[in-house]
Amino acid sequence: MRIVLTAFLLFLLSAPALRAQEAGWVEAYRGVADRIIDAALDDSAAFDRLAYLVDTFGPRFSGTQNLEDAIDWVLAEMAADGLENVRGEPVMVPRWVRGRESLTLLAPHERELQMLGLGGSVATPPEGIEAEVLVVGSFDELRARAAEAAGKIVLYNVPFTTYGETVRYRTTGAVEAARAGAVASLVRSVGPFSLYTPHTGNSRYEEGVPEIPHAAVTVEDAMMMQRMQDRGQAIRVRLYMEARTLDDVPSRNVVAELVGRERPEEIVVLGGHIDSWDVGQGAMDDAGGCVAAWEAVRLLKALGLRPRRTLRVVLWTNEENGLRGALAYRDAHLEEIENHVLAIESDAGVFKPTGFGFGGSDAAYEVVRAIGRLLERIEAGAVTRGGGGADIGPLMRLGVPGMGLSVDGSKYFWYHHTNADTLDKLDPHEFNLAVATLAVMAYVVAEMPERLPREVPPGG
Repeated sequence: MRIVLTAFLLFLLSAPALRAQEAGWVEAYRGVADRIIDAALDDSAAFDRLAYLVDTFGPRFSGTQNLEDAIDWVLAEMAADGLENVRGEPVMVPRWVRGRESLTLLAPHERELQMLGLGGSVATPPEGIEAEVLVVGSFDELRARAAEAAGKIVLYNVPFTTYGETVRYRTTGAVEAARAGAVASLVRSVGPFSLYTPHTGNSRYEEGVPEIPHAAVTVEDAMMMQRMQDRGQAIRVRLYMEARTLDDVPSRNVVAELVGRERPEEIVVLGGHIDSWDVGQGAMDDAGGCVAAWEAVRLLKALGLRPRRTLRVVLWTNEENGLRGALAYRDAHLEEIENHVLAIESDAGVFKPTGFGFGGSDAAYEVVRAIGRLLERIEAGAVTRGGGGADIGPLMRLGVPGMGLSVDGSKYFWYHHTNADTLDKLDPHEFNLAVATLAVMAYVVAEMPERLPREVPPGG
């Protein structure tokens, strides 16, 4: 027994040393990683560039001149930075126009309520819709009370739990309300905190189900109407929306490169989405992610760090209401997919970074987890299983390893898709930390002698 215990203790003591020895190769990049971090933290020019972008062009909704003017400016700036193969790759995008809209509480008292129509919604009739409100707390409750919903406006008062769980009411709420005979639907804004800020976002209809107007109200007003209903008061509102969907229009994905010195055909992609919703400035979602990825590559070029493989910045268009940019990029680069070594997306806000979420093979995970140790000095070295992003999703489904930048997202959904998504919500130092985190990971993956291993295909 003593021999067994001794052997076990020796194993426990040696295991960390063995793991360190196996991943010791990464220490060869410690000096260059520190150099990248120091340079990223010593400069405010990129945050100033982000400020110029959002202040000058404002919200960049698909199909708008704001978006196309912003893309023109980004392309010109990337070329001035000396990045290579700078181009806009064409994409046809949807065109939804909000128009004028309002929501008026008529009873039990009269006042204007803040609201935002949801992307893809149809309009009300020209005179608007005046009806009583039925408040429900779930789809199950709506189905149980379907007889009460006919001819009314259904309001989903669903508290925020997680985005994935709660956003269902925004996405398909109009379909379920229409099935019950409602004339319109409202959803409590999808967020955990509110200062009377409604949240917009995309929604959809279903063939064979009537299309009814669909809008978001504030958390405060959803809770107020719930209280009114609970005490037996009749709630009556007038909803007016001019929303309409027009023909698709041309836009572009933004692409720029730092071409690899030895294996230029092998590509590490990093980026975010250049479009935003039509409210606020889209600073957090996702101008910050775009400029951070762009700055990561610009910084490497300025430091004279040209890796073995090509670093490609991609700023995808139409992530918010269609993913047309992500799909168009995949289709335009199908012949290169096997040479996409890694795709990195930043679309969770450029708050204080903690590391990355990773989707790929176990072998690749061990590699990127080792690289993460180079970021421990800025507390951004944690690499966890499960990660990616909407725009790199089409690439990941074809086998490309993917990573999403992980940040302190405790306040992200406070501002998400609202008029409060403005530059002041971001901190210049935290933004620089995000630049450093992206730059170190992208550089080492693009520079290391062996390419990141992929999943072994079934039967392979």
